Amino acid sequence: MESSSQKGPVICTYVAQWPIYSLAWSTRRDKKSRLAIGSFLEDYSNKVEIVQFNNDTSDFTTDSRLIFDHPYSPTNLMFFPSKDVANPDIIITSGDYMRIWQIHDDRIELKSLLNGNKCSEFNYAITSFDWADFDVHRVVSSSVDSTIIVWDIEKETIYAQLVAHDKEVNDISWGWFNIFASVSGDGSVRVCDLRKKERSTIIYENPMQDCSLLRLEWNKSDPRFIATVGMNSNKVVILDIRFPSTPLMELSKHRASVNSISWAPCTGQKICSVGDDSRALIWDVAS
Repeated sequence: MESSSQKGPVICTYVAQWPIYSLAWSTRRDKKSRLAIGSFLEDYSNKVEIVQFNNDTSDFTTDSRLIFDHPYSPTNLMFFPSKDVANPDIIITSGDYMRIWQIHDDRIELKSLLNGNKCSEFNYAITSFDWADFDVHRVVSSSVDSTIIVWDIEKETIYAQLVAHDKEVNDISWGWFNIFASVSGDGSVRVCDLRKKERSTIIYENPMQDCSLLRLEWNKSDPRFIATVGMNSNKVVILDIRFPSTPLMELSKHRASVNSISWAPCTGQKICSVGDDSRALIWDVAS
């Protein structure tokens, strides 16, 4: 971040009231540097807080009215993926269900709850979801029951539901319109095309037998590249979808397991990884 009184990057710290599991940046033009933070508590009742970075004070501004209760720890959070202020100011969370929340200046209220398993009293946990700026009306979610659901959030209905893996789906990411990739406990990266729902393409399998792939993110700025991470692995695997099966490169400077990855939003050349070694590493994959 940069402040108005200081030139160059500065480090600013916000200490939450509870352990943090998930977070999301807002891209909305009138709410720059806004951050949503999800708690990681063993209790049923968890929290999501929205904080705003203040460039004048180089600090985060908090408002107790913008903290809301969330059943279980939210596995993912995402603001509406657009800079346009004409779009609704909403945030989606995942956990036991997908929930859409409306953000007001003085409160946050539940707008809708999306249930993909209405035929059963038991609901499988949603592990993650993705919401892309090139198709803001559709969200794709993954679940421990091996299913993937594409939601039409404008109509609040299921657009498509499919089974692409043999085990739980741990993470999912849009690549471009109608195309997404997912990783699973079966150790594979699979690409699905909504125009051909009955099939998926395996583009990579973890060479460690019976080892899950935990995280995945498709590079939105350069969709040739996908990054993935295995369970209990200190490596970030970069894939070029033009040459599947063999990694383009493996990034292995972490001293412990990698637990999250994120491509830089404005360039297709940089990716950030964080790990259990308490380090965040920024990689230039073009060099």
